[in-house]
Amino acid sequence: MSQTFSTVLTGVENGVLTITLNRPESLNAYNETMSVELAAALKAAERDDAIRCVVLTGAGRAFCSGQDLQEVRGRYAADSQGPIDFGAHLRSKYAPIVTRLRTLEKPVVAAVNGVAAGAGASFAFAADLRIAAAGASFVMAFVHVGLVPDSAATVTLQRLVGFGKAAELCFLGEKVPADEALRIGLVNRVVPDEALPAATRELAARLAAMPTRAIGLTKRALNRAWTADLGDQLEYEAFVQQTAGQTADHREGVMAFIEKRKPRFQGK
Repeated sequence: MSQTFSTVLTGVENGVLTITLNRPESLNAYNETMSVELAAALKAAERDDAIRCVVLTGAGRAFCSGQDLQEVRGRYAADSQGPIDFGAHLRSKYAPIVTRLRTLEKPVVAAVNGVAAGAGASFAFAADLRIAAAGASFVMAFVHVGLVPDSAATVTLQRLVGFGKAAELCFLGEKVPADEALRIGLVNRVVPDEALPAATRELAARLAAMPTRAIGLTKRALNRAWTADLGDQLEYEAFVQQTAGQTADHREGVMAFIEKRKPRFQGK
């Protein structure tokens, strides 16, 4: 990737694209520029066959603190012109990011290095896997400003922890430390703060070496299972399995098993 951004950093190593939200002075609060640049980085990852895993993380002591309220404070002034169109804001600035995270047919890992609040937490929940530093935390902060969880959190959070726990987190807006997040299934792994970069690289490298096409098709099937009934899902599994069965990586996996060697997947 050759693009240069001002609010996100990107780097590619061994097939892994790392996207770092880079507004540490505001705890990586999400603003207009970041929405454009993050979308562009994810779009580039989607199109580049050399990228086989994406890591999303934050600079400094936060993952992402959600919407930058300083950016929108003018809309709350007494002389502001008309009501705020929250729906349009979500549809244009947040929905495209969540859609790309969920539909990108490559594994997406959220490396949560600090607080993930509001839509920042929603972005982490939209990733496929979450690895957190021991000092990280999650906050469904929406209720504290009289708003509703968005950026698909009402779906992803409930799928991760169940309705009862999701309701508790959304209604009360209490901070969830990393160890509690691991206990309730909100994250996959917790590591010491200083070990997060290395642990993330190890996990991402493993994923990048896997059969990318098969992972993409698996992700597609898992996404569809959220709303499908049993019969529909069985049929869809048959469809994507037919596709996966025609890939070079499938043949390589079988031959490696037969020949008693480690497979050399190429993501094709």
